[in-house]
Amino acid sequence: MMFRTTNSTTRPALRKVRTTAALRPLHHRLDPAAVEEIPFRAADGVRLGLTRIESGEADRPAVLLLHGHTASADMFLLPETRNLVDVLLDDGYEPWLLDWRGSCRLPYNETGQRYTYDDVALYDIPEAVSHIRQRIGDRPLFVVAHCIGSLTLSLSMAAGLVPGLAGVVSQGVFLTPKLAGRTSLRMTLAGELLKSRIDHIPVDFRKVGLWSKYTPLFALAGRKASCPDPTCQILHNSAWGTGASLFVHEHLSEATHNRLAELLGPAPLWILPHLRRIELARSVVRWHDGDHRYRALPPNALDAAGRIDTPVLLLAGSENGLWLDSQKLCHDVLARRQPQLDVAYTEIPGYGHLDTFLGRGAALDVFGHILDFLGRRR
Repeated sequence: MMFRTTNSTTRPALRKVRTTAALRPLHHRLDPAAVEEIPFRAADGVRLGLTRIESGEADRPAVLLLHGHTASADMFLLPETRNLVDVLLDDGYEPWLLDWRGSCRLPYNETGQRYTYDDVALYDIPEAVSHIRQRIGDRPLFVVAHCIGSLTLSLSMAAGLVPGLAGVVSQGVFLTPKLAGRTSLRMTLAGELLKSRIDHIPVDFRKVGLWSKYTPLFALAGRKASCPDPTCQILHNSAWGTGASLFVHEHLSEATHNRLAELLGPAPLWILPHLRRIELARSVVRWHDGDHRYRALPPNALDAAGRIDTPVLLLAGSENGLWLDSQKLCHDVLARRQPQLDVAYTEIPGYGHLDTFLGRGAALDVFGHILDFLGRRR
């Protein structure tokens, strides 16, 4: 285990935690005039962020991009590489990016109103889709979704809350989440053992400092790590302490590697009960069974998958160290249970989970599959 610290003898100042719901600025190299920020509030009062990238052409199909939990719209705008927004613009699409309540551009993973994935499926995604449709009229609307953004989208789709999409690209996981046994066990143990002491797991060791209550977590993540950076260790070597791996290390450029603490934020422990229920069911299941506000969501999204009315491409890296072969499992299950659905599966050789978007070669190795899928349905 190797840590980089700026001063080992001085106790760090108390960490400043954002309490405002204002989104921090996006990091990109686009013309600022082409980036339209559209803050809005979901029906339950939570402030979210929607970003439209202006293309200069009014008739382009729109593509909504959904990040994973603790990530943000930044993952699609990496200025240090050819990113997905670049590729979509060049291929004639109008990108839209949603920062849902799990975004690290927002403070909700550390402070503020707690939530479950039911809230994302019921409020965030359908309301973002509604905002976009008000702006684009009858133009086609596609969605490219990553990780938990994809998982919650599957619940929205099974509930019939986002009908009429032109196509969906799901990366990493969709209707049938599958974690490694040790990851599931560590997730359960962490939720029970740590919930009385901490409510989230940070990723930036520079902010928490050597003498914080989080140091044992970073120490555990650093065991047998080949990279000396604590943020990389807790993400690549441990996935917030679960023992999983979020990316293939050599696929990240140095610039992206140095930005990991900006691209991925703290993971809230209070979301784990819902995630454990989902993983144990091997399906996306509703958390709020007794609350009438969530009755629009099916108890089990896989059982309601017949309501999905759009083509779906299930995408996954062959080395996905978090969700394993969840996408292949999903394809096989849907082919058996819902053969009428238009669902395809593509595996990206040598890629993990996050590097399918953050990898320096993703534009060559991954994005072509997305463009091919969208192009056949635009």
